[in-house]
Amino acid sequence: MILFAPAKVNFGLSVLSVRPDGYHELHSVMVPLSVGDELEIAPAGHLSLVVQGAQLPEGNGNLVYRAARAYLDAAGVWEGARIVLKKLLPVASGLGGGSSDAASTLLGLARLYPSEVSRTPGGLARLALSLGADVPFFLREGAAIAQGVGERLSPIRFQPVHLVLANPGVAVSAADAYRWLDETHGFTPALDLPAVLAALHEEREVPWLNALQPAVIARHPEIARALAALSEVGLHSPLMSGSGATCFALASSPEQAADAARRLSEANPAWWVRPARTLSE
Repeated sequence: MILFAPAKVNFGLSVLSVRPDGYHELHSVMVPLSVGDELEIAPAGHLSLVVQGAQLPEGNGNLVYRAARAYLDAAGVWEGARIVLKKLLPVASGLGGGSSDAASTLLGLARLYPSEVSRTPGGLARLALSLGADVPFFLREGAAIAQGVGERLSPIRFQPVHLVLANPGVAVSAADAYRWLDETHGFTPALDLPAVLAALHEEREVPWLNALQPAVIARHPEIARALAALSEVGLHSPLMSGSGATCFALASSPEQAADAARRLSEANPAWWVRPARTLSE
């Protein structure tokens, strides 16, 4: 079977505090996108993973492999699977690619090898959370308000939004981004969701924030250039997604998004640039 693993952006990311266990209390709107990675999963006598399009581990160092191993073990499946991961998103880019790949692996194996884990309400979600805080989000469809460490998800709906993604070729570790935030005590209040949703509906500048952005830009000024470049091609409300370094800005139409992406790519041929739309409704 062939599975699409969508990217996500954060339509605002507030980090409220650091918890005693070292994790962070978040308030964010996570939105799946029309761009992403692709996985091929087929039954096999043992578990194997092949990665195409990126230099990534193909064993236990890869979250897809760990997700597959976790599902097969939890489901009591003695067979395996041959998984091919076609990596189309940049790595360590704030788009949730690894988490989405892991979630798609769980969903694919649940179809291939149904079990009590997949049939029990919340079974896959618990397995997903054991792999990473963002993984449960990708088991579902549509946008969600994320709270806690990202595991408390509340569905949210709004009209599709067109945007352009731009990554200036910088890989940012999420662990580093949160550590830099802690060092600067750059915690922020909860997002003003009514204001954000109203601005999206009215297609005007959105008053959102990313608490991680200032500290990450201080180490990677290329991100500030990407944000400025998105505005210079006529897009609005530029923001860094997640821990970066991918940035995005909003367009009024798919045609404007495609034209802006073309102009950005021509001016910055080393960047990863894509037009996209949200998959929320």
